[in-house]
Order: sequence, then C-alpha cells, then structure tokens
Amino acid sequence: MSRRLLLGDEAVALGAIHAGLSGVYAYPGTPSTEITEFIQNDALACERGVHSRWSANEKTAMEAALGMSYAGRRAMVCMKHVGMNVCADAFVNSAITGVGGGLVVLAADDPSMHSSQNEQDSRFYGRFAMIPILEPTNQQEAYDMTRYAFDLSEQLRVPVLLRIVTRLAHSRAAVEIGDVRDVNPMQPSIDQWVLLPGIARRKYVALIDKQKDMAEAAERSAFNRQGKPSGKTGIIACGIAYNYVMESKGDEADVMKLSQYPLPEQSIRRFAAQHECLLVVEDGQPFVEEQVKQLVGADYPVGGRLTAHLPRTGELTPDCVRLALNTDPTSLDGPSFEVPDIVAARPPQLCKGCGHRDVYAALNQVLADYPDHRVFGDIGCYTLGALPPFKALASCVDMGASITMAKGAADAGLFPAVAIIGDSTFTHSGMTGLLDAVNDKSNITIVISDNLTTGMTGGQDSAGTSKYEAICIALGVEPEHVRVVVPLPKNMPEITRILREEIEYNGVSVVIPRRECIQTAARHAREKKQ
Repeated sequence: MSRRLLLGDEAVALGAIHAGLSGVYAYPGTPSTEITEFIQNDALACERGVHSRWSANEKTAMEAALGMSYAGRRAMVCMKHVGMNVCADAFVNSAITGVGGGLVVLAADDPSMHSSQNEQDSRFYGRFAMIPILEPTNQQEAYDMTRYAFDLSEQLRVPVLLRIVTRLAHSRAAVEIGDVRDVNPMQPSIDQWVLLPGIARRKYVALIDKQKDMAEAAERSAFNRQGKPSGKTGIIACGIAYNYVMESKGDEADVMKLSQYPLPEQSIRRFAAQHECLLVVEDGQPFVEEQVKQLVGADYPVGGRLTAHLPRTGELTPDCVRLALNTDPTSLDGPSFEVPDIVAARPPQLCKGCGHRDVYAALNQVLADYPDHRVFGDIGCYTLGALPPFKALASCVDMGASITMAKGAADAGLFPAVAIIGDSTFTHSGMTGLLDAVNDKSNITIVISDNLTTGMTGGQDSAGTSKYEAICIALGVEPEHVRVVVPLPKNMPEITRILREEIEYNGVSVVIPRRECIQTAARHAREKKQ
C-alpha cells in the first residue's frame, strides 16, 4: 500500500474515486467544497471521465446523482449540512425508491457555525429517511468508509449517508491507500422508480423490512467496537469525538466507539449492563445521547450534552472532553466550560477593493433618504454587509430568501423593500422567488451583486454567469428595468442614480452590479503570466 497526506475531504474524494465513482454532484459549501475540487483535479478521475461539474443547487445535485444510480453507476452527492434542507425532498424519497448503483450522500456538518447559519446535525436526516449512516473518526476511516459505503448501498439497495464535521474535513493525516476498483458498467435497472401511491406503499414496506438488515450491519460493523470493561463509567464515543476521548484516556478500556448507524442496540445494552453509568461524547447535537437514554431506561444515568457534562452547543474540543471524563456522569452538576476572553474578537470583513463594498456604499447613500427602508440579505460574501462599516442588512436566513422576504415585506406595505443576492445564490434558489414577485407585481428592488464566481467558497464556477439579464427578462421582469452597472467608486453617481430610479419604479426591478471578484481576478492574472 502507498500512503498519502490528505485532508478529510480529500480522503473521502479519493475513497470515492477508488470505489469506482462515475459522478460527483455538489454545490460548493464549506466544509464540503474540497471533495469535489479534489475529484475535478484528480488524474484518474479525469482519465475515467468522472462527472464533476458543479450543480446549480443541492436538490438538482441529489436528483442527478439518483439518475446516475438508476443507470447502474456509482454516484456521490456532496454538500454542507444546510444543503440537506435543500435536497430533502429527493433525499428522503430516494430511500423509498431505492438505488441501482451505489449512492453515497456526503453531509459535512459545521458545529460551532464557523461558516454557517445553524448547527444542525445531519444524522437526524439519515434516521428520518431510515437509511444507514456512517461517521468516520479520522482521515483513514474517511477513505475506508467511503469505499465501504458504496458496497453497503448496493448491498441494501438504499442510499448511505456519510457524515463528517469541519474539524475532520479540514485537517490532514497520513492515509494508507487501497486497491482501485473499476467503474460499474451502465446497467439501467428494470426496477420501477415511480412513486405513485400504489408503488410507493410497496416500496415503503420494503424499506421497513430492510431495517433489520441495517441494524445487523451496524452490530457486526468493524467501525463499531468496544474495549474491555473495567470501570464504573462507560464512554460511548462517536465519530471524531473518539479521538478526543482516546487523547485523554490513552486506552480503549470502557470505551465503545460508534461510527455506523442505526445504533447497535444489542451492543449498547450489553455495554450499559457492564457499567453503572454512561457518558456519551458526540460532536453535534445529542443524537446518540437521546436514543441511548431511551434504550437503557429513565433510571440509568446517562451524561452528555443534555446533562451539561459536555457543552450544549459548539464543537467538542480535547479540553472540554477531558473535563467531562473527569466528572461523574451521575453528578447533577457538570464541569465549567467557561473560556476566558484573552483575545479580542476580530470580525470578518469584505476584501479591500471588493465590488460588494461599492454596492453597499451606494445603497446606504440612496436609502438614507428613505427612513423606513429595509434591505433583505442572503447567503454569500456580501452577507458581511450586515457588519460595520456598512450595517446595511436587516435579515439573512437561508439561500435565496432575500427576494421572497422583500416580497413579503412589500406585501405588508413596506417601502422601499430591497433584496440583495449574489449571482450564485440567485441561480441556486432565488429565481423562483423572482417569479413569485413578478406574478404579484410586487413593488421591490432586487440587487444581484454579480462577482462572476461563487466567491465565498473559493471561486468556483457560478451556474448563471453571463445569463442573469436573460433569466430575469425570461421570468417576466420588464427589460427596461433590468439594469447593469459596474461597481467602482468613479461610477458612484451613475449607480446611485439608477438605484433611485428603480426604487421609485412601482414594480419589480433588478439592478446587477457586475465586477469580477478581486480574488479570482488576481488568480486569473497569475495564470496568464505562467
């Protein structure tokens, strides 16, 4: 075997390629982005023609991967945790239709919200859909589990959810590389994938019947194991948290490692019987802790995030796990996790010279004349316009919400209602909101701040580049109210004039400030010199 130094994301990507991957479908989102980028640049993946172009959003990615699976090929879908919300319709139903070629859904969760708007735990999605979940402990398991996930998917004929977290995705370790599998031949299945009620009812029963097989697979999984019991407290350590436990304990005695779900209930009951109490250590929400409490009964002490023996929010650290291991889970009082503020906070800000800066400067100048104005923001670099020095945004909730929130505010009588959305976010999930606004003749002004890339995640291709005016006009915006400007300080008089004109227009108007992201512009300049 050879060894390579890989990020967790890269280990997943290489594991998928070596498992015979035919296509990866994804929308860029930290901390999952590097998986697709690795596949895009891998020599073997390029030689084999592995599909790796970015999708418009996670829903289209999930559906395209399903289509590839139905044709007998192995496919993977990659996204950050909030992307699971976008693809949920197709994801949940895919468990009922089943799969042809192996289908792995990679969800990269972001405890502590390093670059996200919530801390949701994707394991709940796997349980909700009633499919197997895999959660690697380290980069080696990320590689091995990805290969195993495709086999498990084809064995059970269901998708498999592979869940990683930021700390694993973006840290490196040496990984031993295994053999390389050929891609599956194209074999369109004779199965019927149509979820008409009569067919769906039969397939749902079949999914229920597979639950026993999934549970047995977890019971015998090499990724789930326990040490020899020797103490009062049993520790259940899940995924990356197992590393933190072992860093403090140094041996596997009294530790049950969990990395494959559904929970191996028989093993957990035996483990609990060998101890007086349990401590559940997991990065994310109390997914395992809640289920373990149900398994062992109300009178059996179980400590974890719900009992304050571990922090209720944020990612785990070796320090907080060490404190928890030195606290009795039967105690009503958990340890103190207070961290002294020894370093002043340094909030992020837009890059110097960024075109979004000029957009906000113009908006603030114009909207100063409208005391009741509200600017509804969206997900992207430009969300930083909510912070000083601009303090321009009234809201930011989810991808594409700016347009529909501005519409709702206008429906309530607010004027002016302004939405600001990025180019990639607009094609991700803003277009449908624009259609609603056009159909209702809503009195809103939409700013599509176009920096010609998906800037927040590193400069990936944006699905609608060079198409935004045509898209807006096709959706019904009057052509004379689709305006393009170049956001530069020297153009401020023109930009502010156009913004005033479109705000005063009683209807849907779109202003598109267009200037390339300075980061990708610098990169392109360097590439030209080479």
